[in-house]
Amino acid sequence: MKWREKARQLRDEVYVLYLAFKDPRVPWYAKAFIIAIIAYALSPIDLIPDFIPVLGYLDDLIIIPAGIYLALKMVPREVKDEYREKAKTVKIAVGGKWIAAAVIVLIWLLVVYLIIKAIWL
Repeated sequence: MKWREKARQLRDEVYVLYLAFKDPRVPWYAKAFIIAIIAYALSPIDLIPDFIPVLGYLDDLIIIPAGIYLALKMVPREVKDEYREKAKTVKIAVGGKWIAAAVIVLIWLLVVYLIIKAIWL
């Protein structure tokens, strides 16, 4: 399978997770894991910093797809099948990703501020 095909398939699976997150048939722990994976993917802070040669991008190439795979395993099969069919027919807009990234950055800045404030007290 070509890289573009794999990237398109991964994008479709992320859309399936987005749709599944809003579905009441999905258990709460699966929704929590979906939020954690999306937050990690959008977060500017990685487990392995990107400036480290080779290893810096390893988390983006392994951890995120593995997290998506595990999250999909937590979603009931009938929900996955329903939303996979919908993902094939819907064109995904990418305009909102900047807003989501900005929200994640603001959350991280708030956390850093609260930690610094706690240390200085």
